[in-house]
Amino acid sequence: MIKGLHHNAYRCKNSEETRKFYEDFLGLPLAIAFPIEETKTSRKTSALHTFYRLDDGSYLAFFEVPDMPFEFVDHHDFDLHIALEVEMDDMLEMFEKGKSSDIPTRGIADHGFIKSIYFRDPNGYVIELTAKIPEKTQPAEEAAILAKKYCMNGRNSK
Repeated sequence: MIKGLHHNAYRCKNSEETRKFYEDFLGLPLAIAFPIEETKTSRKTSALHTFYRLDDGSYLAFFEVPDMPFEFVDHHDFDLHIALEVEMDDMLEMFEKGKSSDIPTRGIADHGFIKSIYFRDPNGYVIELTAKIPEKTQPAEEAAILAKKYCMNGRNSK
């Protein structure tokens, strides 16, 4: 039934600053942008909806809605982050690009089966670029069995 992710949508403070980060820095093309002047409940609004395309055809989308207050909160990485898969060479290149671009850059974190670096976008969202370590990547079937076992018998279940 569910075929895949089409897009995730987040609020943004400023569409142009968001575009500079996602398109100019990360290299995700701005694929779609359109204004929204009325909600589906016929309420007048003024929003800009933008979509940045990933290689698999899915999108990261953002809403800039100046007339609708939204509290941007710095979240801990465990609370909210967007993880995007890249090749190892691309991750290493982006690590250097971030360090030389006045963009706070953290990492390289070795998670055993992946390595990751982290940025904050202009809205405060944590963006993780992650690269698989092929020889340490668990087959999907094995991973599913372990995840199910942990969730059913792990320390977080009561």
